Amino acid sequence: MRNLGHCISNVLASALRNPDGSQYHEFKSAWKCICTLVDFSLMAQYRSHIPDILVYMERHLQTFHWTKDTFLEFLITKATCLEANRQDWDLRELMAN
Repeated sequence: MRNLGHCISNVLASALRNPDGSQYHEFKSAWKCICTLVDFSLMAQYRSHIPDILVYMERHLQTFHWTKDTFLEFLITKATCLEANRQDWDLRELMAN
């Protein structure tokens, strides 16, 4: 899990390296969301949890929930899935003809 967190953090940092002015807030929110999720998952793996660690974990979880809306536009819904299937079918028909 630690290696996955490092990989995700590095890929996201590279992808969000040079945002323009209109993207800055969204990129910062995405970075914060991923970092808090990774931090929470790493803390959850501790063998024992003292009250301070539980407070940190709660803060990370709250921050994740506050910032996860950055990714809502990429949520796959039934309508999106149906539209993708329809476009796939149309493309296959076009290629067959």
